[in-house]
Amino acid sequence: MRGHPNFVAYIFALLASALVAVQPVAAQSILRDAETEQLLTDMIAPLVEASELEPGNVEVVLINDGSINAFVAGGQAIYVHSGLINEAETANEVQGVLAHELGHITAGHVIRFNERTKTATNISILSLLLGVGAALAGSGDAAIGAVMAGQQAALGSFLAYNRNQEASTDLAGARYLSGAGISGRGMIKFFERLRGNEIRRGYSQADEAAYSRTHPLSGDRIQTLRGLLTEDPAWGAPPDPELQERFMRVRAKLYGFLAEPRRTLTFFPPSDTSIPARYARAYAYHKEARVDMALAEADALLALEPDNPWFLELKGQVLLESGRPRDALTPLRRATEITRAHPLIAGMLGHALIATEDAANFAEAETVLRAIATIPSPGISWAWSMPRAAIYRARGWRAPNSR
Repeated sequence: MRGHPNFVAYIFALLASALVAVQPVAAQSILRDAETEQLLTDMIAPLVEASELEPGNVEVVLINDGSINAFVAGGQAIYVHSGLINEAETANEVQGVLAHELGHITAGHVIRFNERTKTATNISILSLLLGVGAALAGSGDAAIGAVMAGQQAALGSFLAYNRNQEASTDLAGARYLSGAGISGRGMIKFFERLRGNEIRRGYSQADEAAYSRTHPLSGDRIQTLRGLLTEDPAWGAPPDPELQERFMRVRAKLYGFLAEPRRTLTFFPPSDTSIPARYARAYAYHKEARVDMALAEADALLALEPDNPWFLELKGQVLLESGRPRDALTPLRRATEITRAHPLIAGMLGHALIATEDAANFAEAETVLRAIATIPSPGISWAWSMPRAAIYRARGWRAPNSR
């Protein structure tokens, strides 16, 4: 191997990979839903106030990803994976995660993360260059040693720094929960859930495994936080029943939207007449183009809460995407009125008006769409991600949020 040209090529390949590693990852798709966004905003509001950040400046964005994760990528936006919402059982658990992510924002960890990544990359590049020099000099063993030592030093430095950040952010999250008067039971429960998942998947909880992790061991985090949170006056604070009910609805709605209809109907069988179950089934039936059954679930929900804007939106969506835009106008107009022209709902109304192909509706459509034209709508709106939306593309109609 000593001085072999293939080894030199290998070193250069490692150098190239180190440079590529610092490039940003591809953006993930964003899910947008008016009800879900309102819920997440209400859940984080007291935590933002406790963190002394400016109210209204922190945004929670839902990512279409089945893994259990949340992260901060810059600015004051928290990205929550759909898998985390599905895994959590209570709104309080999600608030525990949001409190932790707020700690990353207030500590400026994204900026420091970039700085630390640059430092680790520099160590890696230097070791690779030393390896190249040794290889060109004919010392293959020295080259391997330089590369391996440098890579290990860079990785160890980076992981240790990241673990320290996570540990300090756990403590900040606990402070924000306390300041908001919200129990830390959900934070503990979620970490216990993560620990259970780690054990089931065979991840070691041993101390020697801690040095290769990006986060502290879940068991250690639970022990530290439990000592703080159980002594906090807010520990015994009862959960907000209204917030919990809203969370269960959104969780079921998200499940029905993302899961295969067969799985949804197994998890929420017709015998379950609860509001979350009907919500999930409505989306499952709609995805299978079983229009009458989807409308029956929407009507059952509206019979319980006639002025619920999200149920009205659901019915309007099913009608519109099933090729019945004229029938969709009444529920969508009412939903738009109740939500004071929320962009996602008003946008659907505007396109329903156009889809009627009735010139008498075009003036109203223009008024509605102009009113929301200046409001950015990134990502994928749930209301326009169903298979039936293909009908509108085939007819040359433009769906909301399309580019």
